[in-house]
Amino acid sequence: MAPTRRLNADEIVQRKQKEVLEKDDTEKQLEKILFGDQASFFDSLNTIADAGDRALTRQESFQDGGDSNAEDDDMQDVADEDLFFLDAGTTDLPDDVMEDLREEQTDQDEEKHARKILWHDSDDERITVSLASNSRLRKLRDTEDDDIVSGLEYIRRLRRQYERLHPTPDWVKYARKKRKHTHEGHESDTDSDVSLDGSPTTSVKPLAELLRSTASFTTQDSKSTSSSGPLRALRLRPEVIDIQRLKDIASSGPASIDTLEFHPLHPLLMTAGPSSTINIYHVSPSSQTPNPLMTSLHIKGTPITTATFALSTNPTPDHTHKHHQKDPPHPPTETKIYLSARRRYFHTWSLTTGTLTKISQPLYQSRSAAANTSLTKSKKNLEIPTTERLILSPDSSYLAIIANTGSSGGVVHLLSATTHQPIAQVRVESLNSIADVAFYRDNSGFVAVGKNGEVSEYNIRERRVTGRWVDEGAVGTTTLALGGEIKDVKSVTRMMEMGNDRYIALGSTSGIVNIYDRREIMGHFAGALSASEEHVYRPKPLRTFDHLTTPISHLNFSGDVAGQLLVMASRWKKNALRLVHLPSCTVYRNWPTDKTPLGRISSVAISPDGGYLAVGNEAGKVRLWQIRD
Repeated sequence: MAPTRRLNADEIVQRKQKEVLEKDDTEKQLEKILFGDQASFFDSLNTIADAGDRALTRQESFQDGGDSNAEDDDMQDVADEDLFFLDAGTTDLPDDVMEDLREEQTDQDEEKHARKILWHDSDDERITVSLASNSRLRKLRDTEDDDIVSGLEYIRRLRRQYERLHPTPDWVKYARKKRKHTHEGHESDTDSDVSLDGSPTTSVKPLAELLRSTASFTTQDSKSTSSSGPLRALRLRPEVIDIQRLKDIASSGPASIDTLEFHPLHPLLMTAGPSSTINIYHVSPSSQTPNPLMTSLHIKGTPITTATFALSTNPTPDHTHKHHQKDPPHPPTETKIYLSARRRYFHTWSLTTGTLTKISQPLYQSRSAAANTSLTKSKKNLEIPTTERLILSPDSSYLAIIANTGSSGGVVHLLSATTHQPIAQVRVESLNSIADVAFYRDNSGFVAVGKNGEVSEYNIRERRVTGRWVDEGAVGTTTLALGGEIKDVKSVTRMMEMGNDRYIALGSTSGIVNIYDRREIMGHFAGALSASEEHVYRPKPLRTFDHLTTPISHLNFSGDVAGQLLVMASRWKKNALRLVHLPSCTVYRNWPTDKTPLGRISSVAISPDGGYLAVGNEAGKVRLWQIRD
């Protein structure tokens, strides 16, 4: 047998090509059916992509339904008819529901335009969600026919449902509204030193209407009198007082309440302190909202030490002529508040116009004015280092500012409350500086007491000291107060030079309070040749109170003519407060009790008619009591 020849690679390829037959039409058609052509291949790719989108949609819908479990927990207490629609035919929604939906849509549109989207997901526009296929999502429908919604609409409805379950807090609405008003009014108070609260509860309009009222501050409407007439005073009995606690003015605060004062004519109470904020409340304990906040003012970086009301009238006070007591009183045309701190300036805040004025002019007296007052002529000594201790006269005509000069005493700077210009200066020769100053009831002068207990009586008309005397047993005098009125003071010319206040109370660091009848003091100086006689006058106190053991920080008389009530308190011990009845000079034994929530007292105020007692403490709370006869 002849050997077989092995074929090379090229010969093998040629032989295979000869063996492959050409495809006929039947074979080509069958191959197209089984495998498809190029056009069918691309159509299949598009079909697969659409199937993937549908799968993604179903997956998103399932996930969104699963995430709503927390919402379903919140909806357990809601009736089913409020969650789902009954498939009982197509009916129109009630008008009130459609109105609510339109309002919500309007609010959402406004919010959509107001807020700028920081991040955008393109998938939100591409996907669709079926609300009817998932029972957990049916509560998101607006009508029964709602089913397929876009991703963006689905997000919006989820947000709407969340806001229904968790409404926006009131403080957020207030902040947004306040920011909106500030933006519309082009007011940018970020860097301002003064901010005025403009919330609806602190509207200036009701405060202005209240200031225009002619009704006096009385605890009972049936006992109201005109603002120009005398207030109806309570008739208190000794030893036992009828007092009832009312709703607190302020339950808490950022700092202590160091200044507390009632308005002379209207039911307003002002509070201030180291927080640099002045609040004015409407005293109405029986109203639906007891003692609402009327308005407030914040002066940045100015811890308030003095805040006092001032009633201004059109006639300018005449400081050169004598004040005529028989002249008819002028109705007040403006209510101001004097605000001072440990600064070389002070502020005036007009409640009538809302204007805040900073008095920063040089507060010193000229050399010629100093010569007229027979005081030192050194301009350096005439300057006022701080307005921390500022006292306003009862008729809002004079300002007294205490400027201590060290252990040698101090100077009382007397200024005009209208022009803020110096009128006179009184040097009080006292060890350890001046303790306190108080104006006479008739505005004819003032009393200044040093920390060593030496009392100086100064007459503004005569520009001279009319009497000096020493408090009995004084050990570090801290404060003083004047109260009551002398009826027969006009019969003695000498007495007219020392005011018409009947009582004077002096407190000391030992907790002792001495109360004097000023008629005896006036009688002594009426027969004296000079107030600077060698013999030092030491009057006997009408009564000495030793019920408190810590330094006396507050002494307040009631504003009635008789001066029936004296409040004495100390901030250095908790609940250290006592009430004294005059003229019996007896301490009330039934109040306060061990359970009376006074705290560490930082301020005390009595209403002009004596019907309310307000007490502020270092915790920022302001308690209110009503006194009855």
